[in-house]
Amino acid sequence: MKKTGYNQTEIATVTGVHKSTISRELRRNHGERGYRYQQAHCKAIERRKDKFPLRIDRETWAMIEALISEDWSPEQISGWLKLEMNISVSHEWIYHHILVDKQSGGHLYRHLRCRKKRKKRYGSNDRRGEIKNKVSIDERPSIVDSRERIGDWELDTIIGKGHKQALVSVTERKSRFALIYKVKQKTSNQVTKAINKLFLPIKKFVLTMTSDNGKEFSDHEVLAEKLTAKFYFAHPYSSFERGLNENTNGLIRQYFPKDRDFTTITNEEIIRAIKKLNNRPRKCLGFKTPNYVFFGGVNCCT
Repeated sequence: MKKTGYNQTEIATVTGVHKSTISRELRRNHGERGYRYQQAHCKAIERRKDKFPLRIDRETWAMIEALISEDWSPEQISGWLKLEMNISVSHEWIYHHILVDKQSGGHLYRHLRCRKKRKKRYGSNDRRGEIKNKVSIDERPSIVDSRERIGDWELDTIIGKGHKQALVSVTERKSRFALIYKVKQKTSNQVTKAINKLFLPIKKFVLTMTSDNGKEFSDHEVLAEKLTAKFYFAHPYSSFERGLNENTNGLIRQYFPKDRDFTTITNEEIIRAIKKLNNRPRKCLGFKTPNYVFFGGVNCCT
C-alpha cells in the first residue's frame, strides 16, 4: 500500500490499527532502500533478542539435567539452585524442559517420580492378631511431634512382588534420613535383626521408634531393650500418624516398584537407593539434604 501511494492514515484504516502504529513501524524499520517487509521482520526479531536475553544458559541446563538424572524432583532442583547457587529457575520451567526433551525422544522424564492412586482400606478389626504389651502412640512424648531433636524414628516394611521377601525401612523424623535393609521373610525375628543391624551403629541417636501394628514388630520389647529406646505403636488403620514413613516408602518404590521381584535386589542397589534418597535436597528442610541435617544435628548433639 505504501508503494502504491496510500498515506499512513489510509493504511491504518485498512489494516485496523492506529495511524501512529503505522508511523512507528515505518520509522523503526526503514532501510536505505525504503521499507521492505522482510527487512522489517528481521529487525523486529533482533530487537526482541536484545530485549529478552536468554535467561537460563546452556551450562545451567546441563547441570539441571545432571540433577534430574540423580532422581531429584524439579522442585528440589529449583530450591537447591536458589539456595546454593543463587540461580532462579522455577520448577515449572524444569517440567517444561523435561516435556520438550521427551517430545524430542529424550529420557529425562523416566527420572520423575510416578504416583499411583492408593486403594482405600476398609475394615474395623485387626486381622493380624494382637501384639502383647503395646505402648500406644498416645503416650509418646510431645517433643517427638515437634521434630526438635534427632533420634525419633518411624519403622515399616515394604512387601515384594508375590509377597516374596521384603524391605525394612526406617526414617528419622527431623532429618528425613532413611535406611533400608532386605529380609527374606517378613517375620518378627528377621525384622528385629534387620532393625538392630541398622540402628546399632547409631544407637546413641535412637531415642524412640514408632511402627504400625504389623506382627513383624511383635518383638518390640527386645528392640527397645537392645537399643535402650522407647517403642510406640500407632492406632490401627491410622497411617497418617506415620505420614513420614508412608511418604518415604513411596520414594523407595521409585527404585523398587511393586512389580519388582525382591529376590533379585542386590546390596549394591539398596546402597545406591539410600545414597540417592539421603543426598537430594528436601523442601521441608529448606532444601538441605537429609544427610546434612542428620549428621549436622549429630555433631551438634551433646
